[in-house]
Amino acid sequence: MEPASNANNVMRLPGIGDDVRLREPPHNFQLEQALLGAILINNLAYNRVSDFLRPEHFADPLHGRIFDAAARMIERNQVVDYKTLRTFFENDETLVAAGRQNYLAELAAAAISIIDAGDYGRQIHDLYLRRQLIDVGETMVNDAFVPDVDAPATMQIEIAEKKLYDLASAGQIEGGFRPFKAALTEAVEQAESAYKRVSGLTGVATGLHALDHLLGGLHNSDLIIVAGRPSMGKTALATNMAFHAARSYREEFDENQQPKTVDGAVVGFFSLEMSAEQLATRILAEQAEVPSEKIRRGELNARDFDQVLACSRELEMIPLFIDDTPGLTVQALRTRARRLKRQHGLGLLVIDYLQLLQGAARSRDSNRVQEISEITRGLKMLAKELNVPVVALSQLSRAVEQREDKRPQLADLRESGSIEQDADVVMFVYREEYYLTRAEPARRPEESDERFNERHDAWRQRCETVYGKAETIVAKQRHGPTGTVKLRFEGAITKFDNLPADDTYGQEQY
Repeated sequence: MEPASNANNVMRLPGIGDDVRLREPPHNFQLEQALLGAILINNLAYNRVSDFLRPEHFADPLHGRIFDAAARMIERNQVVDYKTLRTFFENDETLVAAGRQNYLAELAAAAISIIDAGDYGRQIHDLYLRRQLIDVGETMVNDAFVPDVDAPATMQIEIAEKKLYDLASAGQIEGGFRPFKAALTEAVEQAESAYKRVSGLTGVATGLHALDHLLGGLHNSDLIIVAGRPSMGKTALATNMAFHAARSYREEFDENQQPKTVDGAVVGFFSLEMSAEQLATRILAEQAEVPSEKIRRGELNARDFDQVLACSRELEMIPLFIDDTPGLTVQALRTRARRLKRQHGLGLLVIDYLQLLQGAARSRDSNRVQEISEITRGLKMLAKELNVPVVALSQLSRAVEQREDKRPQLADLRESGSIEQDADVVMFVYREEYYLTRAEPARRPEESDERFNERHDAWRQRCETVYGKAETIVAKQRHGPTGTVKLRFEGAITKFDNLPADDTYGQEQY
């Protein structure tokens, strides 16, 4: 490939011609004619291309209209041949102007065998994708030349990536039904993989044994909602799970020298509320067992500083990637998640938190409930598309605060019932300690000292019982049981951990 002269700055390709601007978009009218002819001769040929071929995939618009008419008739169980279609095309302006009223008969004469119909259809589809690629490329170049304050280069890149991904999705023509045998083989392989793992789980382990026992780990293609009121520890729980998965990541190579995850996961963490530095400080505080406020304020003694430094060196190699861009749309999040999987692999996605995401288009007619519904559907589709568990944090409505028992319920999910509908797992984080410490009894009018002291002692004993304890309430699990798991929570270092086996508070309630 040699550059042309600087006069017109056009690339010249060998064997193409003097000017690439004269090139026609890729097409093959003979292929289209042969396929249409096969369908007219034998309607069974349509079944070989009906899954992926559409009228707009034909380069000749007339061929697209003929294919569309034939498809509609065949799907109504009507016989299609050049005679039955002639009724619809005998007065077609394109054919009349060209003097080719017998064009349908000519197509039938150009028929190929039904055996070749699928291959011809795939070639027509491939040429369509090539034409679309040219269109995307030209649009991208033209947009880049036009200066626009409202469309910075980063936004243009995201738009181009979206178009390319949509085009790639349209190019996936090998979908459809799978034999049960293939699905069964995959299920057995997952069971074998779980059997070989130290954790014995089919999903990504959270490091919280009771929770892993109830869920079986975080499963691929699942949307997991972690919800709670403010200060319950949602972010801390998600951070703990993400860090454990990243720290446990281990891969090996199969017989084809392709990497295969054996344990843990590469983690992508979208932090829409906190900065990447704040999130890193939380993880560092948890592992170094030094309160995060001490790290932020620099109130560290020599021992603490050495501990923080040693932990930072140990943690810097874990495959945990943080994106702290605020106000992301679901489409932008999807684009970045795909890019991460393509460049580094991806086994777990965490979003903190759902209500800070934006829908694709916020119009005057749309409301927040509809937008949240769009967001949850988008996250579920993303989990299936990337085949990874997606953990999304969610706020709860204030209805919790109006009840005496403040344990969350599914009805408390904020702004949309679609969160409950789209999620595979819904779990709530609840800490009774938070509410009890803010409900210290006050002396009632004319109450005796003895009675007040009894109430205050009862309150203090209850506080001691629940101090440093938390509950994870699994209120919905599409593929397993629900129940409550008791955990230990250390607020100073924002860490959830397993309770000791001899702690009666720690008995799981399934």
